Amino acid sequence: MKSFSPLFPLFPATLSLLLGCQLLPLAVAAGPEVAIERDEDGGLRLMRGGEPFWIRGAGGTKHLADLVRCGGNSIRTWGLESLDERIDGKPLLDYCQANGIAVTVGIWIGHERHGFRYDDPAQVREQREMVREAVRKHRDHPALLMWGLGNEMEGPTSESGDPRIWRELNRLAAIVKEEDPDHPVMTVIAGANAAKIKGILEHYPNLDVLGVNAYGGASGAARAAREAGWTKGFVLTEFGPTGHWEVPSTPWGAPIEPSSFKKAAGYYATIELLEEDDDICLGSYAFLWGQKQEVTSTWYGMFLETGEKLPSVDAVSYAWTGEWPDNRSPRITGIESPLREAVVAPGGEVTVEAEASDPEGDELQWEWSVVEESRDRKVGGDREQVPPAIDGAVTGGAGKATVRVPAKPGAYRLFVTVRDGQGGASADNFPFQVAR
Repeated sequence: MKSFSPLFPLFPATLSLLLGCQLLPLAVAAGPEVAIERDEDGGLRLMRGGEPFWIRGAGGTKHLADLVRCGGNSIRTWGLESLDERIDGKPLLDYCQANGIAVTVGIWIGHERHGFRYDDPAQVREQREMVREAVRKHRDHPALLMWGLGNEMEGPTSESGDPRIWRELNRLAAIVKEEDPDHPVMTVIAGANAAKIKGILEHYPNLDVLGVNAYGGASGAARAAREAGWTKGFVLTEFGPTGHWEVPSTPWGAPIEPSSFKKAAGYYATIELLEEDDDICLGSYAFLWGQKQEVTSTWYGMFLETGEKLPSVDAVSYAWTGEWPDNRSPRITGIESPLREAVVAPGGEVTVEAEASDPEGDELQWEWSVVEESRDRKVGGDREQVPPAIDGAVTGGAGKATVRVPAKPGAYRLFVTVRDGQGGASADNFPFQVAR
């Protein structure tokens, strides 16, 4: 799933100043060397500055203070434009370095579905030049952990990937290593498909770390990669709730979103199970440490658009540290209504009841809304338009609401959101259809 101005002027590793006839070198500080080593038991370890580094990471550049408080130590980006973002007045990499966050810097590699052609010499040459320039620009930053060379460029629905893509990635990885031998190269694919991995083994020997985006089968992704013959480093680069393509759907094709409680449990279980695969696994990146519209506004984000954290954040915090955050998010424990996953006639009124609780006993603020089902479905995490909410379709308060069924036939969702006023929230929804 899932993107350039310099952070500081480029300097070579040393500068020579001519003073009289004497050349004096002026050293420029470089970041810690990152390497992958095999331990005495035959397992792999990611070493950063000579110390073992297990990735406790998340995808995205938002809410980074929360990431640190939760025990996270790394973020993953998808494209170079993320490095232009400023947080508390600092460029992203500088902010991360000051706060102990290591960064897998994503370099977006062209997708054929977006118009990139691997048989076009001009596009291929331009992409190679872009990769070389990016590595030269950022290779010495001390926050750099790895290079994320591409994300699902084989296509999220591809069973094996085009060998031309793997061969070109091999050439790009050689450029990265030529410019920066001190940081591993990782490429991310969609799912631990055996045919893809065999193609990479055959055509992409320069790859150091295989990144895999997986959802329903996330906890078994490292094992699947190993069974396909992968023996180098492995990182679970996206994981989270069961994907919208993996869940049951209504008769009219609306996927049924897992509850916020089930999502949180899935995050925790995946992190715990991954540690059993530490012979090749180097850690993971939870998706998404932020918010986005993808099928719904809540399916994949671990925060609301208004900034409150959802229960999934608490779950990864507990998995990373063994302790809950000082303030845990509230929990919606059930939603009952004859409207749920039903087909109803337009214009009537239907009652909805929900239960929610807060671990600290905070008073909850309730929000209800009816939203049209998204019709702007994309693949691979491409940007989607936010569907409109229906004004006046629902009124309610704590635990109960009345829905005025829209007059316009179509597919809709009812959302219930609770907030604790302390930065925590929970949000669930169900689909329904209006038909004459």
